This record gives sequence, C-alpha cells and structure tokens, in this order.
Amino acid sequence: MVLRQQPTARQMRLAVELRRLREAAGLTAREAAALLGVGSAQISQIEAGLTGVSEKRLRRLAVHYMCTDEELVDALVAMATDRTKGWWEEYRGQLPTSFLDLSELDHNGSFRHEVAILYVPGLLQTEGYARAVFSARLPEPTPDELELRVRHRMRRQQITIPYKLVMHESALRIRVGDRAVSRAQLVQLAEFSEADHITLRVIPFDLDGFATASSTMTYVGGPVPKLDTVVRDAPHGSLFIDSEAQLNVYRTRFRRVEAVSLKPDRSRDFIHKLAKEL
Repeated sequence: MVLRQQPTARQMRLAVELRRLREAAGLTAREAAALLGVGSAQISQIEAGLTGVSEKRLRRLAVHYMCTDEELVDALVAMATDRTKGWWEEYRGQLPTSFLDLSELDHNGSFRHEVAILYVPGLLQTEGYARAVFSARLPEPTPDELELRVRHRMRRQQITIPYKLVMHESALRIRVGDRAVSRAQLVQLAEFSEADHITLRVIPFDLDGFATASSTMTYVGGPVPKLDTVVRDAPHGSLFIDSEAQLNVYRTRFRRVEAVSLKPDRSRDFIHKLAKEL
C-alpha cells in the first residue's frame, strides 16, 4: 500500500475524527486494530491521514467505538469515500497546499460566517485588491506566482453557500492599493451584498464597547456541527481549528459580533457613502 506523502486538510480532519472516536471509547490503537483484525500500524496510518479507510471498515470502527451518532458516521463515510477532483487540483504543485485546502473547504462547506477587521475577505476581493494584497507579501512573489495566486482567488469566488460577513469599518477604509482600487473594491462589496446568498453587515468606528476588534475569523459549516471548521491566519498559511470547545467559542463570538453590527441595508448605505468619499 502506497502511503500519502502530503494528506489534505480534509483527509487529516477525517483522521482526527476517527482518533477522537477511538479515544472517547477508551481504546488504544492496538486494541482497535485487534477488534478490526488488522495490524496496529494500519490504525496508526489511518489516524495520521497517511492512508484511507473503506466505508465498510469505517462503519465497523464506529460500532467498536460505540458511536451512536448516525449523522456523524454518515458524514465521515462521505468524507472517506469522496473521490472528487475539484478545480483546485490544477494548482497542485504550483501553489502552497494551504491554498488548495481552503478551496476544498469552500467546496464542501454548508455555510460560511466571517469577521473581517483589517482586510476585505478573499471571497469578495476585486482582482486589483487581491493583486495588491499578494504583492505586499514577503518574500515578494514572482510575477508568475502573483498571477497564479490572483487567478486562484478569483476562482474561489464561484461558491454560493450561505455567507454571512461582518466587516469592521477599518477593513473598508484601509487602502491596500491606491484610491481607484479602494473605490472599485467598495463598489463591488455593495454589489456582492445584494446577492441572495450573501449577508454583509458593517461595524462602524463609533460603536461603543467593541472589545473583539482583533478577532478576525472564518467559520465554515460542515455536514454536521461536529465537523465545522474555523480558519485563522498563521505565519506560514492557514490554521484549521476543529476542537468542539473551540468551535463553541467561535460560534458565540460570531453571534456577539453580528448582534452589534448594522443591519444589511444600513451597511450597504454605509459602504456606498465611503465609496463616494473617495
């Protein structure tokens, strides 16, 4: 059996969930292997994302692990048996794997909640804005790398899952490019806010007591709540957070931020006003 050299974030999530089920059942990898009739090394490989697992074997593991959550087991089976080769695969070997993992997360997400403090999120960026963002990265990308990143970002905008975005006024005012880029970005944001699947809300500077100003976050819904994912920016890519305790924290954080933001219509008017000021 050929082992994977670089499991995707989705493959690793399946592996992590299977390990959690085993540990919740109080079983060691050796004990789980004995129940399945395989070597302990195979369980370790599955839980490291280095090899896949068949539907039959996964369901047998779920029984041995005394998991009665049928929706979760069905969702894990879907993850294990999915052989989809998405559009992002054409960028494999050309872009960092974190770019591809984000695209796969977009594709499989059931909804997206986001809080933006300093930048317009990638899914709503204009080409000019995206180019300015990537151009400022260190080390500076080559012209070919820059175009690949921009082209990939524009492709990601094709998703149509329900998307709730709360943006702080600072993200609307910071100019990552010149005045023309900023104006075009604001105009596009206002247009995006009218899409049926997008709800955009703004938090103005004059809001009192906004203590979560530094809490940029992306929350992507899974097929069941236990498979939700939070994405945070990290120095060398994206950090995927999936512990149940952390997910609960971020769910609460988004509800609080959303509750103090302007209503969608007022937010759209706010964005139009800023665009006219440029």
